[in-house]
Amino acid sequence: MSGKKYFPNNWQEYKDAPDDMFHSHTFEEVMSWKVAGWELPSSVCCVIRVTNTKTKKVKEYTYQKFGAAQNKVAELMVNPDIEFAVCDHEQIHFVTPADLEN
Repeated sequence: MSGKKYFPNNWQEYKDAPDDMFHSHTFEEVMSWKVAGWELPSSVCCVIRVTNTKTKKVKEYTYQKFGAAQNKVAELMVNPDIEFAVCDHEQIHFVTPADLEN
């Protein structure tokens, strides 16, 4: 049989471990660590998440080059039926149809 080597999953050890072995986190800790501390891989320039306001369908685009991401944002800004978020290594920008009208 060819393929990847099997690495056993040791879930039973974690399941059988007593609760006092695990540190409980507060909601604020989780929010600051996971939500406010996002990281993109170095190979990714930015991620664009687009939501159609009529159908509520979501699409996500990942870009390695800044120019390609700029072209996509320019394309998205013409459509009034969408809202989108652009996440790069420093910031997250959220654009709604109301923002585009001004």
